[in-house]
Amino acid sequence: MSYQALYRKFRPDAFEDVKGQAHIVTTLMNQIKADRIGHAYLFCGTRGTGKTTIAKLFAKAVNCENPKEDKSPCLVCDTCKAIGAAASMNVIEIDAASNNGVDNIREIVEEVSYSPTSGKYKVYIIDEVHMLSTGAFNALLKTLEEPPGYVIFILATTEVHKIPITILSRCQRYDFKRITVDTIASRLYELMEIEGIEVEEAAIRYIAKMADGSMRDALSLLDQCIAFHFGKTLTYDLVLDVLGAIDASVYSEFVRFIANQEITKTILKLEEIVMQGKELTQFVADFTWYLRNLLLVSASEDARDTIDVSTENYERLVEESKLLKQSAIIRYIRIFAELSSQIRYSQSKRILIEMTLIKLCKPQMEVGQDSLIERIRLLEDKLEQGFVPMGQADQGKSEVKNQQLQTRQRPVTPTIQAVPQDIQEIIRKWAGVIASLDAPMKVYLKTAKLSLHQDKNLLIGLEDGPASDYFLDSEENRDKLKQHLEQSIGKEVTLHFKAFRQMDEFEQSHVDLSKLILMEIEEE
Repeated sequence: MSYQALYRKFRPDAFEDVKGQAHIVTTLMNQIKADRIGHAYLFCGTRGTGKTTIAKLFAKAVNCENPKEDKSPCLVCDTCKAIGAAASMNVIEIDAASNNGVDNIREIVEEVSYSPTSGKYKVYIIDEVHMLSTGAFNALLKTLEEPPGYVIFILATTEVHKIPITILSRCQRYDFKRITVDTIASRLYELMEIEGIEVEEAAIRYIAKMADGSMRDALSLLDQCIAFHFGKTLTYDLVLDVLGAIDASVYSEFVRFIANQEITKTILKLEEIVMQGKELTQFVADFTWYLRNLLLVSASEDARDTIDVSTENYERLVEESKLLKQSAIIRYIRIFAELSSQIRYSQSKRILIEMTLIKLCKPQMEVGQDSLIERIRLLEDKLEQGFVPMGQADQGKSEVKNQQLQTRQRPVTPTIQAVPQDIQEIIRKWAGVIASLDAPMKVYLKTAKLSLHQDKNLLIGLEDGPASDYFLDSEENRDKLKQHLEQSIGKEVTLHFKAFRQMDEFEQSHVDLSKLILMEIEEE
């Protein structure tokens, strides 16, 4: 016989072998004992928690020819063997994902009228029932509500919220829990003893944790690790190697680098992970979980019962919890939670992670409350280490420097002899030239200031806004003013225009020649 996957080979054949769903097993067993079997059941829960397995066991139990004293199936009669081999005409298993139309349900409705060929009940197991179309659900309603006494419907789903309320109200609902890490680890260790394979306890527990409450996932991961390292003792390091996971000590290094704002070391550590071929999406998920454990250790006096880690890792978490405040850890978790939703469909996962790590190292890149708290913490740490920020004394020095800079920037007033004669003449006739102009040029030039450009030509300072736009955006307007000035003094002139946000800025950086010329006229 060809090799069977572990989750198929060790599928429970009896109710006592089902792990982690005692509340459901007990209820169903009591119904069989009391002969109070329902006509429709709805099994809800995440993948790999035993929905289909218990459905088949229930089908065996209600049809078994020689049930045991506790009413569990005998597994040796022809009916039990036929159901176990998926050859029974009385147990029909349907995949609703591929048989989700109205016609498929109509076939079931027609078949229901025929009594079972052997045994007491005809059991329909409809897996992934939430995939049925609206029409298919409607076709099933009447039959599901009042089926013949020999028919049992067992509906299984992972997304119960997609099932119409009219279907839910006709079924007995059973919610399957995620299986605990301890329960999965115990079952895996038991099966490895049967298989004669040596496995470290740490390796078993890590696989159980990675399964996320699914027994089937745990067996599949274990199968993969055994195949990769066939004939060897399955150690914790070998499991990490196969699953592309990262040891907790690496996350500890990341936390310390981030707490000390060591960006270079953080990025180099990520580079090391990338070169080892580790899965970056898994890295983000595992690091978020590590931060969660760190927060629990920081928030409680003794979190040993809350988190599932080794003594060595727990001591490391306690040490790191003293380096960071809870607000900083919460900030880390928030940022990584945002990253986990972005990275799933990203084509540049490494760049996203690098950006996130830099953001963690540099809280000043954010303006949120938790980032401000982290910045205050870093400032307090620097003060404790003797780093003194700029105080009042330094502020006084800064004011002196600003005064010196302003003194240097204040324009030097030229003598009247340094101003070219043609510009002096323009300034003396400026008021008359403005008066002779048409609106709106006349209006815009009333607040203009005159000064000397670096090339000894006339500079006209304009207030930023309509006045500056009128000349700077139109060569025609500039030429028109140029022609008027040339006609006024009988010489060719060159003009420069400059906009100032406020005219006070003009006086800080330029000399107002109109005041200089008027002063010279008054002295004469």
